[in-house]
Amino acid sequence: MARNAAAPDPRGGARKREDEKEPLRGVRGKATEATPGTLDRLIHERMRLGIVSALAANESLTFNELKGLLQTTDGNLSVHARKLEDAGYISCTKSFEGRMPKTAYALTVPGRKAFERYLDHMEALIRAARDA
Repeated sequence: MARNAAAPDPRGGARKREDEKEPLRGVRGKATEATPGTLDRLIHERMRLGIVSALAANESLTFNELKGLLQTTDGNLSVHARKLEDAGYISCTKSFEGRMPKTAYALTVPGRKAFERYLDHMEALIRAARDA
């Protein structure tokens, strides 16, 4: 199966890819006026949200700093950082300090805009839930 192809859903039909965007739903699953647009599923995943949030609060972070902050494994961080990098949300810079490799990540301008849109959508959802 192709990497970006939709996986089959055991209930029939095709399941959406993880990185596809879905409309935001308000209380009881109904679309709301307060939540126009779509929820960025790429950022919404817990580890990727942690990466983007940490980078939004810092100019840049090394791989090891992110790993410690998020308390995750090398492989897990690497996979999620790559997805964000492929989407253009973060940049990755590799260098050496002495003989030790150093990987640093930073949030890109499109990544910051996507994160701000995501926060706006989540705030609208919270407002809609409180007003219900």
